[in-house]
Amino acid sequence: MFPVLLFLFILVPIVEIGLFVQVGGFFGLWPTLAFVLVTAVVGASLVRSQGIATLMSVQSRLQQGEIPAQQIVEGVMLAVAGVLLLTPGFMTDALGMLVLLPAPRAMLAKQLMSRVKVNGMGSGFSAGFGGGQGFDNQSPFGQQETRNTDNRDGDVFDGEFERKDDKNNDQNNRLN
Repeated sequence: MFPVLLFLFILVPIVEIGLFVQVGGFFGLWPTLAFVLVTAVVGASLVRSQGIATLMSVQSRLQQGEIPAQQIVEGVMLAVAGVLLLTPGFMTDALGMLVLLPAPRAMLAKQLMSRVKVNGMGSGFSAGFGGGQGFDNQSPFGQQETRNTDNRDGDVFDGEFERKDDKNNDQNNRLN
C-alpha cells in the first residue's frame, strides 16, 4: 500500500503541474487561476448540498429499519470529492466532479461495498448485513437492553430495558 501512495504523491503533482502549464499557456495566468478558484467554490457548495441529501437518505433508511451502508459509503466518497475539489488542479477537480455525480458515485460505492467484508467483533455482537442474530447490550446508563435484530422485512423491533434506581447505584458504588 505504501508504494502505491508514494507513487500517487509523486505522480499526481507532476500531472497537475503539466496541466497547469498547458492550460496557462493556452488561456493565460489569470483565467487559469480564476478557473481553479471557481471550481473550488462551486465544488464545495455542491459537496455540501450532496452531503445534505445523502444525510437525509441515511436518516430515511434508518427510519425504515434498513441499514444505510451504501449511503454511508457515498458520504465518505463525498468527503473525498470535497478534498479533491479543494486541491488546486485540473485532474483532481475532474475526479472530484465525477464523484459528485450521483450515478458514478452509486456505481463506485457498490463496487467498493462488494470488496469489503464485515466480520464480527466478538463478545456477543454480530456484525453483518444478513441479520438473524440478536445481541444483549448493557448501556452505560445502567439500562439492560435486549434487541431482536431478526428484522428481515423492516417492520418490527422488540426491546426491553430495566431502569436501575439512582439511590441504589449511589450506595453500591461507594468505597466505604
